[in-house]
Amino acid sequence: MKEKNNVWKSIDLFAGIGGIRLGFEKAFGDLITTNFVSEWDIPAQNTYKANFPNSKIYGDITAKETKEAIPSFDICLAGFPCQAFSLAGKRMGFDDDYKGKCRGTLFFDVAEICEKHKPAVIFCENVKGLKIHDKGRTFEIIRTTLIELGYQVFAKILNSKDFGVPQNRERIYIVAFRNDIDSSGFEFPRPTNSETKLAQIIEKDPVPAKYYLSERYLETLIKHRKHHEALGHGFGYEIRDWNGIAGAIVCGGMGRERNLLVDDRQEDLTPTTNIRGSINTKHIRKMTPREWARLQGFPEEYIFPLADSHTFKQLGNSVTVNVIEEIAKNIKKVLASDRHLKKKFIKRK
Repeated sequence: MKEKNNVWKSIDLFAGIGGIRLGFEKAFGDLITTNFVSEWDIPAQNTYKANFPNSKIYGDITAKETKEAIPSFDICLAGFPCQAFSLAGKRMGFDDDYKGKCRGTLFFDVAEICEKHKPAVIFCENVKGLKIHDKGRTFEIIRTTLIELGYQVFAKILNSKDFGVPQNRERIYIVAFRNDIDSSGFEFPRPTNSETKLAQIIEKDPVPAKYYLSERYLETLIKHRKHHEALGHGFGYEIRDWNGIAGAIVCGGMGRERNLLVDDRQEDLTPTTNIRGSINTKHIRKMTPREWARLQGFPEEYIFPLADSHTFKQLGNSVTVNVIEEIAKNIKKVLASDRHLKKKFIKRK
């Protein structure tokens, strides 16, 4: 299966910065190649290209010309956006467009592409809330759509903290095998390592002063938290224990404010950015982009060429590579053991 024509061909839709692709490449090694990439966000494209320089990246996957550019493939990777499942605004729900189901949900663009190309595997990742969104109707429509396309569907919520990264991040993973493939032996991975703590991913050297909160900003966060506590809410900043784990990192500002650290190793707290007042004397700082990258399982050599603001957003929107890799290993086992598929695949030119 190492011959060139026997390499599994994948497409990377809603590719972000390449986290899903990276997880599959770590699991499949030289038995997988990516022959199509789609990502509309330009900053994300820049980070993707920095790490996969030979990739041509297409933009809007809903565009006809983009879909027509997709070559044949075996594995569809699709971390379709969770925002599409908000029913705010017109509240059209699932009563329109693709086969009478939904206009606004990008999942159905994935379905349309896979209906045409009939890949061996469809892999999707999304927020945990997808399982219960609209009282479970959203997920059931996704599951039913995949079944109607001719796939056996597996889905499970997994937590990143169980796979070697100190981040409490629950996500739903969907794996669909084409019906002619014997997927009876597939199972989602069991936890591999739940013992990793923040101290193991924190920068070894003192971090620059720019990551430390100003006194004025810290006071604002304290007042903000007290206000919400008075209202009975749990909303507010959080300081994490080095011997504990982080909360889920997200692209918004509170993804950083809910994952603060006390770090007194930096002796020079002279402001290097345009802040109001001085840096706080409690040594409270935000995590660095590299620390966030480690929380998501990205290797040290992964390149983040843009400003911190872009990098934080991209990592908050990305996936945990460790989890993807473990799922991909189990997908690989199914593909390798299916005799019918192997015979058909070896004959393919």
